[in-house]
Amino acid sequence: MDALTLLLNRRSASRLTTPAPAGEALQNILTAGMRAPDHGALRPWHFIVMQDEGLIKFSQLLEQAAIVGEMGPEVEEKARHAPFRAPLIITVIAKIVDHPKVPDWEQLVAAGCTVQAMQMAALAQGFGGIWRSGSWTEDPIVKAGLGCAENEKIVGFLYLGTPALKVPSKVQQPDMSDFVSYF
Repeated sequence: MDALTLLLNRRSASRLTTPAPAGEALQNILTAGMRAPDHGALRPWHFIVMQDEGLIKFSQLLEQAAIVGEMGPEVEEKARHAPFRAPLIITVIAKIVDHPKVPDWEQLVAAGCTVQAMQMAALAQGFGGIWRSGSWTEDPIVKAGLGCAENEKIVGFLYLGTPALKVPSKVQQPDMSDFVSYF
């Protein structure tokens, strides 16, 4: 699939199974993330790759956060099972540094661009993915468990694997008039 077709038909796949990207395919995904736009060449991001034992540890971390947060048995169970919705998760952390020319917001956006680049690299290689965020990205237990410093923010969790359901190759294009104006 050529790059433009891939970009114009990007879709998330929420149900993922094995195989997950590995070897050269995983390296391509991580390398694509490293090529995200980056004013000042700060590389204000860090990737944590979780699979196998890492998914088990992440499951325990989310469950612990739900228990400490007194979120109730339903949320605890959902937290415990969440990491197993894909065989591989890449957590993206924005590493914000004080810089005279690159504001915090720009560094955060750059880290977000890594997620998009990695998802597109996964799709280009025949895998599926979904960028998940939500309250876990701000949870102090989760952030501490993943080693986040004060100046770091979890941008999201990129779940990757093979789509369990057939994902349509074409998407309906939105009415651009609601989103684009010309000056």
